[in-house]
Amino acid sequence: MQIAGFVPNSFVDYPGKIAALIFAPGCNMNCWYCHNHHLLVRGADSVVYNPGSILADLERKKGFLDAVVLTGGEPTLQSGLDDFARAVKEMGYLVKLDTNGTRPDVIRALHEEHLLDYIAMDIKAPFEKYEAVCRRRIDMDKVKESIALIMESGIDYEFRTTFSPDLTSEDIVKLASYIKGAKCYTLQQYRETELTQGRAPHPPAYVRDCAAQLEGYFDRLRVLGL
Repeated sequence: MQIAGFVPNSFVDYPGKIAALIFAPGCNMNCWYCHNHHLLVRGADSVVYNPGSILADLERKKGFLDAVVLTGGEPTLQSGLDDFARAVKEMGYLVKLDTNGTRPDVIRALHEEHLLDYIAMDIKAPFEKYEAVCRRRIDMDKVKESIALIMESGIDYEFRTTFSPDLTSEDIVKLASYIKGAKCYTLQQYRETELTQGRAPHPPAYVRDCAAQLEGYFDRLRVLGL
């Protein structure tokens, strides 16, 4: 398990819990607006943390932290992800996985071993726009398989979309139809970075109007970043 970043505690990345964040290097997508783009560009060169040291730190913080979030990059690309998640679970922590859903086999294996308590999957765009947004060839059957797996998993989960400037309100409604009936959907405002300067976000009113069209689609709808 390669670790490129570690945040000792966060109050916002696992709903209702205090969590440590583990960032894995590398990703099989290249979304132009990604805030962790350095993990993709540098890949394995980003590896700076020893997993054993991280686990020792988590052992010391039992009683203060509630959970560990496995994020990235794309953590399901990591060899040894299951071993790391297993070690964390054995300490009594809840485990949340952040994923782009391209490796349902990994998600299924972790779930079947009861190593996951929460899954957050990014849905980037309507299926026909995925490769334009992600700038990679994507096996959409695997993305669809992950969506179904997560919705049928019986554990807590959410789907989320960054409302980037190249998506329209109609796009959001269309992709939301793929997951209608889901427990939770998060629509988050796009924010400019050094790599995306000049591409302004949608006005807040446009995002809110779009979210209003999704009323009744989900058990819970969140709009973040406005």
